[in-house]
Amino acid sequence: MENKKTKLTISGNPKKSFTKFDSQRTQGKKTVVIDKQATRSSNKGKFNKPLGSKSNINFKKSVVPKPNLTPKVQTSASDFERRKLAEQRATKRLKGDTDNKDKKNKAVPKKRELKLTVSRALSDEIETRERSLASVKRARQKELKNANKEEDKNNQKSIKRDVNIPEAITVRELANRMAEQSSNVIKFLFGMGVTVTINQTLAADTAEYLVKEFGHNPIREEKAEEIIQKIKAARTENLKNRPPIVTVMGHVDHGKTSVLDVLRSANVVSGEFGGITQHIGAYQINSQSNKLTFIDTPGHAAFTEMRARGSKLTDIVVLVVAADDGVKPQTVESIKHAKAANVPIVVAINKCDLPEADPQKIKNQLLEYELIAEDLSGDTLMVEISAKTKLNLDKLVEAIILQAEILDLKTDFESKATGIVLESKIDIGRGPVATIIVTTGALKKGDFFVSGLRWGKVRAIINDKGQNIDQALPSTPVEILGINGAAKSGDDFIVLDNEKEAKNLSENRAQESMDDKNPLTFATQDSAFSDSSTEELNLIIKSDVHGSSEAIKNAVSQIKHDEVKPKIILSDIGMVTETDVTLAKASNAVLIAFNVKPSKEAKKLAENEKIKISSYNIIYEVLDYIKQKMSGLLTPDVKETISGTAQILEIFKVSGAGKVAGSKVTEGEISSTSDVRIIRDGAIIFTGKVGTLFREKNQVKQVSNGQECGITVKDYMDFQKNDTIEAFSVTSTERTI
Repeated sequence: MENKKTKLTISGNPKKSFTKFDSQRTQGKKTVVIDKQATRSSNKGKFNKPLGSKSNINFKKSVVPKPNLTPKVQTSASDFERRKLAEQRATKRLKGDTDNKDKKNKAVPKKRELKLTVSRALSDEIETRERSLASVKRARQKELKNANKEEDKNNQKSIKRDVNIPEAITVRELANRMAEQSSNVIKFLFGMGVTVTINQTLAADTAEYLVKEFGHNPIREEKAEEIIQKIKAARTENLKNRPPIVTVMGHVDHGKTSVLDVLRSANVVSGEFGGITQHIGAYQINSQSNKLTFIDTPGHAAFTEMRARGSKLTDIVVLVVAADDGVKPQTVESIKHAKAANVPIVVAINKCDLPEADPQKIKNQLLEYELIAEDLSGDTLMVEISAKTKLNLDKLVEAIILQAEILDLKTDFESKATGIVLESKIDIGRGPVATIIVTTGALKKGDFFVSGLRWGKVRAIINDKGQNIDQALPSTPVEILGINGAAKSGDDFIVLDNEKEAKNLSENRAQESMDDKNPLTFATQDSAFSDSSTEELNLIIKSDVHGSSEAIKNAVSQIKHDEVKPKIILSDIGMVTETDVTLAKASNAVLIAFNVKPSKEAKKLAENEKIKISSYNIIYEVLDYIKQKMSGLLTPDVKETISGTAQILEIFKVSGAGKVAGSKVTEGEISSTSDVRIIRDGAIIFTGKVGTLFREKNQVKQVSNGQECGITVKDYMDFQKNDTIEAFSVTSTERTI
């Protein structure tokens, strides 16, 4: 194959000296003839080095006639040796390339390498093309990035996390705790034959298995109640004597609150509507250098849960029994609550100043319930008192102190506080307010706490005298502000270390309460199995405190009837709002306000929508009103009385009156205002009213038995002989529950 020659024209004198080239003058320029060893198409495999290297260029003397001119630049010995070494190295590389023709990366030269430039043709210092600094930098950055990715990947795989597992957890939450993608968890479960969604709830056992499979350490979370019990158990150091908590119980109107009034010198009865205690009141008094905490409970039958709550909290129960009235149902109930709570009972026989008082009769009646007085060789302390004349009240206090000394009540004063919620309400301007009694530790302003499903920060502490205090010691009843909602009466109260702990514990409790609920609620059960013929009275009840709301709900649930039943769609505390009025209209409900007033906006809306807001202050009035409204839904009793019958003998046509039935009264009497039926062959064919009653062509008001008459019936003229006309009257009687 002929060698392809390339002709390059170089301006000026060459800086390098060459031995194998022909030069000729062309208009002051030198022409160099270069012989390329191979073409791009014919010798692909032999090119391993850029053509710019000197080893790839042969300068042939035979191609161009040798000129007579001698180059001005002489070749030095060092340049010659360098070129010789380069040619030797190029020869070795070419031989190696021939042996490795199967390697594509060496056999196919790049287009850029095939370009022959003047600098490459004349350069003898660089054997191969060097990479640019930018290219080297990019390559190093790429290698470093890949290395970092691999390192991160390895690190992630190697991290073993402690994963807390509650009783129930969603797939999303479990993936987040493991720092895994939710899709990977779902794929894993799908591979096990379990199809789930990202919001599917997993049981604790399943979640634990997944955590192990993903290489993490599962930790079963303790239930919120278990955590609280551990916290309470740890707070039993530095025990000191504390004041006793005394609950006053008994039948309604036996003088419980009056006794407390005298002891604390305050008139509480006047503040209760109808003279009936409808709230739990807590007070602390100083007597004989001793502090005593009293809890006053309602005696009305509707407040059973309040009395039960008071008996659980208390150390000593003071049972007030009126000497002129004796043992009553709520008295017996109070005894049962006290015995169930396993607390000692001190009996206060009140109203001993009355002439009809018989304390001995009371003692004999209490024997039936295993309460034996000391003078009857028993162990129950009984004191005959009179709240009105203050008779023996000091002896009553002494008996309580004596009983407290026997119990030897001690608790920790230094730890974080725990307590029980007695009552809760929503106060205008102050928000949710909870009445609590501290049982352990010291409650301070700024403490974070949890109570049932609620939590908060103590922003203010108010004692029973209405004074702001900085801390509350054990057995102290106080009101606290700062809870995030209305607490439930009877819930525990526990102070925690920080806000996060309080919030998490509250959320865990809420989650556990939701998990424990049956998917089929009572409401859905009622709707599934209810009789469609049963009428329902929808009720919306707003109360001042949680205890009253609870009592009304329980009392309403006791109202039973076959044809109508009450249904409470909302029972809450606080004033009546616009939302309540709107709900009452939408559900056709009766709106009841107990010890609360409607807001201005709600009152105006109720007037516009013609919704009645029934306000009451006494609980039995509420129950009477509900029974009255339920009675209105009952179908009245209808009674029918037959007043007389007549037989049609002949039919006449009278101008202006139409057809007249000439009849004879066979039984009773028929009046002109009677309701009548037309009976033919034993079947009722028409029911209507008498139009006109004739007697010998004269209109009359009444026709008696045995008399003949003419009868017209409104909207009916199709009389026939031997038809019977039956006169009757209907009376309806309203039914009550």
